[in-house]
Amino acid sequence: MRLSRGYRIFRGIAIALILIAMLVPLAWMVLSSFKTNVQIYDTSAVFNFTPTLDNYHKVFQQANFGKYMWNSFLVAAVSTSISLVLGVPAAYSMSRFVMKRQAIVVLMARVIPGVSLLVPWYYLFSNLRMVGGYGVLILSHMFVALPLILYILMGFFDGMPAELEEAAQVDGLTSIGAFWHVVLPLSMPGIATASILSFIFSWNNFMFALVLSGAETKTLPVAIFDFIGYASIDWGGLMAAASVVTLPIMVFALFFQKYVVSGLTAGAVKG
Repeated sequence: MRLSRGYRIFRGIAIALILIAMLVPLAWMVLSSFKTNVQIYDTSAVFNFTPTLDNYHKVFQQANFGKYMWNSFLVAAVSTSISLVLGVPAAYSMSRFVMKRQAIVVLMARVIPGVSLLVPWYYLFSNLRMVGGYGVLILSHMFVALPLILYILMGFFDGMPAELEEAAQVDGLTSIGAFWHVVLPLSMPGIATASILSFIFSWNNFMFALVLSGAETKTLPVAIFDFIGYASIDWGGLMAAASVVTLPIMVFALFFQKYVVSGLTAGAVKG
């Protein structure tokens, strides 16, 4: 259907306004990361300023953000990997055996506010002497990652024809063999979608890490608070730290955008 000229103009203006609203704060953050605190407060120095790398030197040399980046990557990668190992076969079983009640339980786990679990989690894990370690962060992130993976892959497997597995079994494969050699390769777009979204959630998570991490296991979102003091805020260091947290995951998401889109659309169409 051919779109009218007025609609195309309206759509272009709407897209431009949305992009401006999203990109202007990001651009201001990146520019501020190359300014001193005095220049950040100076409205006449929005674009007319001499860039400095002192903020990034402070972030990586004084604040030891390299270690915090490794902590964030480690927790995100391990929690996503374990959630995939558990979630992929669980989603396949729940889809093929039509476990509607179990699917409702998964949906309930998706909507429960994580903050309501922090107090019992802290009490439980402190008694187990796990608070401050990597294990408690990985388990807490899996609480959201695992239902997310199940929710995405259940829709993906629902849209995959069961005749493919039946044909594989006619050719001599077992049910597990059909899953391993037929279903799993075809479900890679959905698995990529679930793993990318799970990794992004874990990388950006602040609430769980704030309560359950320790000085040596602190992740990037929590480490940003080191630049906020009682009497003052180091805006230059804060903007540099925020850029370090934001830009890598944005590049990661943009690079894998086609996998996310293909996975979500494949799981949305029942075939």
